[in-house]
Amino acid sequence: MKPLVWIQHGVLITYGAALDTALHRHHAIQLVWTRGASSCQWLGGSITGNLIIDSQVEHKLQLDEGWILLIEPQCELGLRLRQMIAGKEVVQFNHLLAPYINEQPKSNPNTQLTPLYSALNLCLSVDPQSTSTLDRRIQTLLTKLDRCLQGGCQKPARWRASDIANELAMSESRFRHLFRNEMGIAWRPYLRWRRLSCAITAMMSGYSATESAHLTGFADSAHLSRTFRAMFGISIQQARTLFSSK
Repeated sequence: MKPLVWIQHGVLITYGAALDTALHRHHAIQLVWTRGASSCQWLGGSITGNLIIDSQVEHKLQLDEGWILLIEPQCELGLRLRQMIAGKEVVQFNHLLAPYINEQPKSNPNTQLTPLYSALNLCLSVDPQSTSTLDRRIQTLLTKLDRCLQGGCQKPARWRASDIANELAMSESRFRHLFRNEMGIAWRPYLRWRRLSCAITAMMSGYSATESAHLTGFADSAHLSRTFRAMFGISIQQARTLFSSK
């Protein structure tokens, strides 16, 4: 079985098998919908089954086969997941879904994910990454970042906090404060997270790790590799196996 990867408006979706990660943490909330066995280990203990792992929880994940969704906490789906976990770091949600997945996905994952979204009370007619609660200026900024998903990445220098603050007609300190308040994360680590998504898109398009690193603002492939392992718990070589499978 070949693993599959999709990136949709900042939501990173994978379907694969035989995943065994090192300790890692990331900004996204992680949703694991398993077809086989799965387990998560973190400082608070260990748990198996279908899982929701909160943002910034350091953990190791083992998965026989199934879905992994990495979802930004401030989007509609992220807010719904936050309600479900109710302040816990990792929760099991086996009671919401039948413990099987009908078939391995072929192309667009939305059909196979319909039962999952339904169980989370999320209408698929609504973009799962959208949110009406963010400040309009931050929402506009996120929309510009999303252009990377359509292959229209802007030069990394355009994303300096000082440049964005000027564009939004505010001081740099005010922009940094506003962004942290709205997103729950500082601008610089958030940008690093989004650049990883852009790097994944580049590698899926056939660029090498070195080329992808330079295109998306990392110093070199080693910098990209270190950041990738810290956030996803797998090496860039393992990741390229995922990205070259489509």
